[in-house]
Amino acid sequence: MRKFLLNTLEALTSLPRSARRWLVIGTDCILCLIAAWTALALRLGEWPDDLRTIMILTVVTLFFWAVIAWPTGVYRNLVRFAGARASGRLFYACALLIVPLTIIFGFIQIDGIPRTISVLQPIIFFLLMLFLRFSMRFVVGDLLHLARANAEERRRLLIYGAGRGGQQLANSLRQEPHLVLVGYVDDDKRLSNQQVDGVTVWHSSILDRILEERNVDEVLLAIPSALRVRRREIVTALQKRKIRVRMLPGIGQLIDGHVTVSDLRDVQIEDLLGRDPVAPNELLMGRSLLSKTVLVTGAGGSIGSELCRQIIRSRPKRLILVEQSEYFLYAIESELRQMALAQGCDVELIPELADVADRDSVFRIFRRWQPETVYHAAAYKHVPLVESNPIAGMRNNIFSTLHCALAAEATGVGRFILVSTDKAVRPTNVMGASKRVCELIIQARAQRQQNTLFTMVRFGNVLGSSGSVVPLFKAQIAAGGPVTITHKNVTRYFMTIPEAVQLVIQAGGMAKGGEVFVLDMGQPVRIRDLAETMVKLSGLSLRDGATPHGDIEIVEVGLRPGEKLYEELLIGDDPTPTMHPRIMQAREAIHPWESLSKILDSLKYYLGQGDTSYALSILHDIVPEYNRTVNQTISL
Repeated sequence: MRKFLLNTLEALTSLPRSARRWLVIGTDCILCLIAAWTALALRLGEWPDDLRTIMILTVVTLFFWAVIAWPTGVYRNLVRFAGARASGRLFYACALLIVPLTIIFGFIQIDGIPRTISVLQPIIFFLLMLFLRFSMRFVVGDLLHLARANAEERRRLLIYGAGRGGQQLANSLRQEPHLVLVGYVDDDKRLSNQQVDGVTVWHSSILDRILEERNVDEVLLAIPSALRVRRREIVTALQKRKIRVRMLPGIGQLIDGHVTVSDLRDVQIEDLLGRDPVAPNELLMGRSLLSKTVLVTGAGGSIGSELCRQIIRSRPKRLILVEQSEYFLYAIESELRQMALAQGCDVELIPELADVADRDSVFRIFRRWQPETVYHAAAYKHVPLVESNPIAGMRNNIFSTLHCALAAEATGVGRFILVSTDKAVRPTNVMGASKRVCELIIQARAQRQQNTLFTMVRFGNVLGSSGSVVPLFKAQIAAGGPVTITHKNVTRYFMTIPEAVQLVIQAGGMAKGGEVFVLDMGQPVRIRDLAETMVKLSGLSLRDGATPHGDIEIVEVGLRPGEKLYEELLIGDDPTPTMHPRIMQAREAIHPWESLSKILDSLKYYLGQGDTSYALSILHDIVPEYNRTVNQTISL
């Protein structure tokens, strides 16, 4: 019998959601019949035997119930998520049901059906539905939970956050036999020692004691709206106790009340390093995008692709995607078409497979599509690769910028925004020096004319980009280590890609021509600390002298060619604040175009000849602060 009950319950819970919804609706129809019969019995003082009267009352009630229940969301959440919100919807729908029944049975009147039935029947119907839902949730759910458990090892869980997300997650845990919810922890003192659906809520100030006393194996973060700094504090505290931490990815699931255990994921380093975003200035976001023809170079890269996503949201008339990688161009075009369709955005997407370092290709594209706003994000940015291939790096970075800038002027582009890097400040590698030349080109062209507003935005590392150290560390940890760092004292700035791109667009919107905008990157992060945190977030331990039996070792391999210990964002001092709190304007010297253009002609000649030595010598002339040997003077 027990096995039959278990198999039956498991079969019901494994049905598709639509099938389970119709099962609940069918059950409610039976409850409506029972409510009609019971209401008549209570009113008449005896069990009625007139089936015609019972059926009339049931059919009329179900008709109006169908009209009321669906728009009020009674069947939006199924019985496994029955709680205060679902009960409130049920009560509201039954209260509305009284109105049409009062009109039918109170004023029109039907033989054999007393007027008071219009109130009594909905009340009984409500109580029956409420009883059944909570019985299924608590009684049957717990029986199934216990029956499944058998000899399975059960993990003891603590939910951090007793709000809506935490409660929905707790409901879902009831369906998982190997998981036991020991309680909630919340920062709100008003909830301390309260009960939520029979589960105790403790204040976060006694978290350590609860973890110890309740033998907690895992903490689930159900605080999707919490600030990153608070999440970082919580995770750091839990890491010391070597307890696994998982979290809900966002607040999207809360809208429909569909939070389940499968929505949980391990905490990622991006969840802790990034900052909480500042609300964007919609005027700046739309100034250079709304109903305009926009062109993005490097559209398939990490920065370029995010630029395209956010540009789509500002509803341009046309978006030209310029990319030299066939696969990346196909991928971003496919994604944007789906995104535009989902958002109802009527934007024309133009994929252009081209190398922007080729002058003829650039001028062909600009003349054909006549863009009004250009974001130049195309660049080779992997420091070691560009250091090993300086000719390819200089050709791609410098001359793609030059050709795009000249084509923009020739075709009347309104705004041209260069995406630059902190490695352009006092560079120690070819990549950084080449990007500094790009900045000089944009500044020099901005001085020469007024038709095109040239500007540039400089920022540091972004989390998740192809050049970021984070994907490398993830791969090394997944392979069992070791995690390699270049130097224990190396520090870097980090920012999430969406935040960086949002600020780039806003900086472009406030441009007046020739500015060097610098993004506020927050506080620098020591790469050694980053590696340690990522190892711990993976549920592994560090292996070093103090813990020789740990899982992952961190190994120093020495600074790579052209790499320095820390990055800078400013060449000069005293940046000027702007109307945005996270965007500054740098004050830097400008190289006159007359002399710069002649040097660029020489550089182009030697690059064409494949003469690395002369090309690097010219690069030094353009960027005097370029020092390739800086990393060799650092004491390791």
